[in-house]
Amino acid sequence: MRLGIIGLPQSGKTTVFNALTRGDQPTTMSGGRFDVHTAVVDVPDPRVDRLSEMFRPQKTIYAKVTYADIAGLEGSKNKTAISGQLLNQLTQMDGFVHVVRCFDNPSVPHPAGSVDPQRDIAAMDGELLINDLISVERKLERLHDERRKGGGRDKAVIEREIELFDRLNAALAQDIPLRDLELTAEETRSLSGFGFLTQKPVLVILNLDDDQPAPEIPYNHRKSSVAPLRGKLEMELAQLSPEEAEMFMSEYGIEELGLQRVIRLSYDLLGLQSFFTVGEDEVRAWTIHRGTPAVEAAGVIHTDLQKGFIRAEVISYQDLVELGGMTEARTKGKLRLEGKDYTVQDGDIMHVRFNI
Repeated sequence: MRLGIIGLPQSGKTTVFNALTRGDQPTTMSGGRFDVHTAVVDVPDPRVDRLSEMFRPQKTIYAKVTYADIAGLEGSKNKTAISGQLLNQLTQMDGFVHVVRCFDNPSVPHPAGSVDPQRDIAAMDGELLINDLISVERKLERLHDERRKGGGRDKAVIEREIELFDRLNAALAQDIPLRDLELTAEETRSLSGFGFLTQKPVLVILNLDDDQPAPEIPYNHRKSSVAPLRGKLEMELAQLSPEEAEMFMSEYGIEELGLQRVIRLSYDLLGLQSFFTVGEDEVRAWTIHRGTPAVEAAGVIHTDLQKGFIRAEVISYQDLVELGGMTEARTKGKLRLEGKDYTVQDGDIMHVRFNI
């Protein structure tokens, strides 16, 4: 999972990046220049910890998430496309963490002269939307040229694409992000290669001061969520030892670190879940989309497992923990054999039988 952290200048984007990655990147203003910092972090999961205690493997491997702190977006109202280098980074992301400034700090003036979260959200959304609109209009021009010249692809296919892109164009012209559209599974697959920015899930982070209550910010879009975060405080907590962090969390009434909450919300937005493989050599978490069949989940572990898939031995995490081990699970009949079409569930522990 790759999440791009975006936001207007002085929104505290890099502060949030440091909080989520335990990093120490300078939080000074980048001046609007294009810049990217990335970090790969473990996905906290107490189930992995418990399985590791049970099997005592040589290695314990958590699922991973990559955060990219992407500078260069300004929330511009000019109808120009995002630069190629910046666009290349943005299109590679599975979703965005949009950091919105809610704190007031006279020593760090807001570029627009005042703090207005709703305005800043609209400005950033507008920049992403304009880029998609330009891309859709260019694609429509090429499709109309292709239809006029004839030859090559089937005309019915071209007509279907024109109809689809006309719908996209109409929505974007009305400031409707593409993630709000009703698209079929086939239409979604056909658009996957375009990397449209407003089609990606968005987690809006309201970056608060230490003692600031979270404002009510309406953001009624599909595949979108809003969450408050005391960015500066979370960054400071991320630099502490676990013991010190626990003490400060108790003092400020923080039940969990921002990293854990943001990852959980991101998983929900992207429709992701984890399954596990266990053994004396390794306990490992794997990330898949909800609804993934067993044969495709096997391919996430290794392509050979997908090619030679025979059956999958499956047990739920809850059943395994309650029974105390694989031997007890077999005895109680909780270890099931599933075929390639079985839909893997969150928390499933799977062993793939295969032959190549």
